[in-house]
Amino acid sequence: MKKNLIFFLSSVLLCLLVSCGSVKDIAYLQGDELLKTITFTDTASLKIQKDDLLDINVSCPDQELLRPFLRYSSEFSSGGVSGGNSSGYLVEADGTINFPLLGTIKVAGLTRRQLLELIQDRLEKDGFIKNPVVTVRFTNFRISILGEVAHPGTYTISSERITLFEALSLAGDLTIHGRRNRVAVVRETDGVRTILYHDLRSRDIFQSPDFYLKQNDMVYVEPNRVKAEASVQNQYTNIGTWISLISFLTSMSILIFK
Repeated sequence: MKKNLIFFLSSVLLCLLVSCGSVKDIAYLQGDELLKTITFTDTASLKIQKDDLLDINVSCPDQELLRPFLRYSSEFSSGGVSGGNSSGYLVEADGTINFPLLGTIKVAGLTRRQLLELIQDRLEKDGFIKNPVVTVRFTNFRISILGEVAHPGTYTISSERITLFEALSLAGDLTIHGRRNRVAVVRETDGVRTILYHDLRSRDIFQSPDFYLKQNDMVYVEPNRVKAEASVQNQYTNIGTWISLISFLTSMSILIFK
């Protein structure tokens, strides 16, 4: 009876130790404090880049003033008339767009808010439209999520603000085989590609310049050692199967043609 009790208590202790270890491996945002304030620089304001596709609409009560913007589409509402390019304005390699009445505008490096204010000011100061209302939004804000997530793929983001955690949730979160301490964000800026690794278990992730994702970012989750070893084992298993099959066919050939 005493031996059975010692064995039972030892088993329970071992299970608790294993459970604690596994929680530390997979839990996000670990730390001793239950509540903690972390300050960080908000880098969420997206800057317009080359190859971005922008949806720009101009509104005012007078439809006649909007004719230059109505070549592709028009929209009527109680607040007046708005016009814009239904296919969007593509930012060229030199960072410009060709906008009706205003001609070539340098937009690369501007935020969405800065661009709409620029267009509003120029339309009014150049005497084209009085008190215009301009809206600007990104139409090709996409991110790719690969590796050990439930649903890898490319996702179109409707807003211009998304965090790394929100992106991973779109992909169904990491699988049990994903490395929480090796989540990479691949980003290309001005022709320079950078790769920054993140540890989802640490609260330091809030300080990362890649915590807020940008257009065309790629998120990659590395597989853990268990998944890698299983993959290698499967490969060797497949090789062994082919070797066995070839050996069998060779033996059959010898018996048939002997």
